[in-house]
Amino acid sequence: MNVLVVGGGGREHALCWKIAASPLCDTLYCAPGNAGIAANAECVAIDADDVEGLVAFATDYAIDFVVVGPEAPLVAGLVDRLSEGGIKAFGPTAAAAMLEGSKGFLKDLCASYGIPTADYGRFVDAGSAKSFVREAGAPIVIKADGLAAGKGVIIAKTVTEAEATIDAIMVDRVLGAAGQALVIEELLEGEEASFFALVDGETVLPLAWAQDHKRAFDGDRGPNTGGMGAYSPVPEISRQLEAEVLSDIVRPTVRAMKEQGHPYKGVLYAGLMLTADGPKLLEYNVRFGDPECQVLCLRLISDLLPALIATCDGVLSTMDLRWTEQPALTVVMATKGYPGAYRKGSEIRGLEAAAEQPDVMIFHAGTTTGPDGGLLANGGRVLDVTATGPTMAEARARAYAAADRIDWPEGFYRRDIGA
Repeated sequence: MNVLVVGGGGREHALCWKIAASPLCDTLYCAPGNAGIAANAECVAIDADDVEGLVAFATDYAIDFVVVGPEAPLVAGLVDRLSEGGIKAFGPTAAAAMLEGSKGFLKDLCASYGIPTADYGRFVDAGSAKSFVREAGAPIVIKADGLAAGKGVIIAKTVTEAEATIDAIMVDRVLGAAGQALVIEELLEGEEASFFALVDGETVLPLAWAQDHKRAFDGDRGPNTGGMGAYSPVPEISRQLEAEVLSDIVRPTVRAMKEQGHPYKGVLYAGLMLTADGPKLLEYNVRFGDPECQVLCLRLISDLLPALIATCDGVLSTMDLRWTEQPALTVVMATKGYPGAYRKGSEIRGLEAAAEQPDVMIFHAGTTTGPDGGLLANGGRVLDVTATGPTMAEARARAYAAADRIDWPEGFYRRDIGA
């Protein structure tokens, strides 16, 4: 098969690395890719959100299968457009992608179908949102309704902070169109975890669990980010808990989407809070998590590509996936300033020495090649230093030993991933 992966981050590098190893894959392209992905796929200079450009490329290059990595092209209808052209694609339609594309859509779905989640309100003007906050009190969670590249969820510790956040999003438009509407909800307490499953419209095939670290700095301090590290498996997860998540949250969601005429096909990523009252849904993502995808790909023994194809074809019930019991852990190296303003173009050295560490894989999340052939940072999250080991402690030690060998003064990373 000729396969095209859409995206250019660490998640897409992990997917390309895994798909390139499949005997079903003859030629692998990635649009736009990055300096690391170029080792596994032919990179194509088409942005991930250029729907028409991607459809034209897939048509001209006789692409048999497209794997869409990021959420924005899914919400924009890339899978719909590819399907219209007779090209098979992994990922939900635009209507099904609203599970991530609109926080309000998701919350209303949960309310209609009895899916456990936080109590909430929806707002399209700042005045009513502030009134709700003053009545509810703080701490409280404020979410931009639309896609905000991992920056649309703010935990306000005081009512004053919440009101300032509402003004920043709805009046000053710091998140652009994503902040035209808000969801404001209670702050749930407990342990967070990420559950992943492949869904073919009806059948749900659970994948492994993973734990993400959202805050920028050690001790879960600082602003929320797209993710500063992850590990898998999650020791707190039991078979009973997984069964509860499937029966109370994931399968009801899949049934609801089918009933509404928008059957869900793709990977469904449930962000959960494990509360004293049981698991509750924080959010859905309609794509693999980043950086969770990196640790899942290292733990997956089976060929990934047939499973993705079976998802599209509606035959997931015939599939079975095998996982290594060895833990995997990834440390995200980011440019100083992220998730705020940061400077691109700083040089990164020492990757060869870092990669020599045993059982280490370095996925590129935001890199490019400089004029002289050097490796340059080209984003906020730049490298995902990922390792496996017989125990979580050994996987963690290997990942940090490799990260410490990378010479990049302009970068930073948390020291407590998996601690």
